[in-house]
Amino acid sequence: MDTLVAIGTGTAYLYSIYAMFSNQDVFFEDAALVITLILLGQVFEENMKRNASGAVAKLLDLQAKEAEVLRGGEIIKVPMAEVVVGDILRVKPGQKIAVDGVITEGSSTIDESMVTGESMPTEKKVDDTVIGSTMNSTGTFMFKASKVGNDTLLAQIVEMVKKAQTSHAPIQKTVDKISDIFVPAVLIIAILAFFVWYVLLGASVVTAMLFTVSVIIIACPCALGIATPTALMVGTGRSAKMGILIKNGEVLEAVNTIKTVVFDKTGTITVGKPKVTDIIGDEQMVLDVAANLEASSEHPLAAAVLEKAKEQGITPNAAQNFKAIEGKGVQAQINGKKAFIGNDKLLDNYNLTDQLTAKMVQLQSEAKTVVIVGYDDKIVGLIAIQDAPKQSSATAIAALKKRGLRPVMLTGDNERVARAIADQVGIDEVIADVLPGDKADHVKQLQQQAPVAFVGDGINDAPALTTADVGIAMGSGTDIAIESGGIILVKNNLLDVVNALELSQKTFNRIKLNLFWAFIYNSLGIPVAAGIFVGLGLILSPELAGLGMALSSLSVVASSLMLNKTKLTTVTA
Repeated sequence: MDTLVAIGTGTAYLYSIYAMFSNQDVFFEDAALVITLILLGQVFEENMKRNASGAVAKLLDLQAKEAEVLRGGEIIKVPMAEVVVGDILRVKPGQKIAVDGVITEGSSTIDESMVTGESMPTEKKVDDTVIGSTMNSTGTFMFKASKVGNDTLLAQIVEMVKKAQTSHAPIQKTVDKISDIFVPAVLIIAILAFFVWYVLLGASVVTAMLFTVSVIIIACPCALGIATPTALMVGTGRSAKMGILIKNGEVLEAVNTIKTVVFDKTGTITVGKPKVTDIIGDEQMVLDVAANLEASSEHPLAAAVLEKAKEQGITPNAAQNFKAIEGKGVQAQINGKKAFIGNDKLLDNYNLTDQLTAKMVQLQSEAKTVVIVGYDDKIVGLIAIQDAPKQSSATAIAALKKRGLRPVMLTGDNERVARAIADQVGIDEVIADVLPGDKADHVKQLQQQAPVAFVGDGINDAPALTTADVGIAMGSGTDIAIESGGIILVKNNLLDVVNALELSQKTFNRIKLNLFWAFIYNSLGIPVAAGIFVGLGLILSPELAGLGMALSSLSVVASSLMLNKTKLTTVTA
């Protein structure tokens, strides 16, 4: 982009050397002043860019410098570089937490706003995770380091923001192609301006040269070149402060095409911590069989069953010949007898009694997931498990509808349960009874109608997140490096889906606005510089052209910085 400036000032300087020996007017001061103005503009521009990219610097400043570590039975202070995974660390009130880890002793409230954007302090107790560089508020506690150095949440966020800020939106490729044509076109216009003024209009060489140099300098597409990256830098930086990580410019641009937002249910719309609410049948027997089966399962519902068994004092024993059946349940042998737990898809050879069927329908209509427990070739009872919707879900769905987007729930749960949850949060369209491996196929079907964003937990939903036009992964606080998602929500708050979409759209709209004004500036500036409006008294000297070019670049950066002040319509919870 310095080509035109170099050619313009170089031409003026070389001509001035010739003119000096032929006793004609020279342009040394013009060339020097143009370069001075451009360099001054670049100094201001760099300062503004530094402000634009301040998100990364601020995140780096959050890092703790040292930690209190238990070594040899004593607490000693060590530099951060000496902390290793497995170390036991102490944190007092008012201190920064050094690294990511899990509390082993004590409890406290922790201000995580610097990383997650969540303003309210979070209560933490034994077995809860803590995030490095966040601020301990009230109690003293000990924790075991689980991630250090570049593996910590803050380090991952910094790296992701850096990559996003240096990425390119697809629209930049169009700008680059235009610039490739624009520069030679300007040189041709400059030569034509000299020819018209000197040959056709009979002006002096000095006059013709002034118009030529002005055209070359005013047309420098610096503003065009920084229109996209500066807006991208500010937009991704601001989103990072809110706990919304946008991976690159391609994702940001793709958001503007989205018409349908598809949600996973468990852990996305709901809290993701299901609890047993009802046990139908011999409670002790049903729970004992279920706990033995679920002891080897990783399903979220298994955790609810095991938690209930623990409350009842039941200690599960490992079942033999354990087998998980995708989308249906599990089966195994307990005391040499066949046992199973799952949904009605697992009951090919069994029938529920009318009484159990009626009870299951009633529980499902109450938004409870019902699992059927069998032992010794007969059904012994039902367990109802409920996972309540997040407080933010209904508000988020309403906000999406207000923006003209179509919300859809996609879940492996029963139709009645899914419909009950959907009714609570305001989703009209439900696709239920979907096996985990089939979610991506349903996303493809919806994509035939319009571009789709998929919102999931980033683990079980990885194929669907990858298939969607935009994948939005709900983070788990310390696990944000989810490759499947183009946007990652650190706070696990559904309202941030709306914030992410709105901020992405505002950033892309700012890019288009910057490009528009950059094009307008060049389009209007070239005719004036070429002397077309001399009759109206409009003359643009090389010095003014240089000043105008510098100011155009500054205006684009200032426009991008305004993204930091732009208000979002969604209320953050």
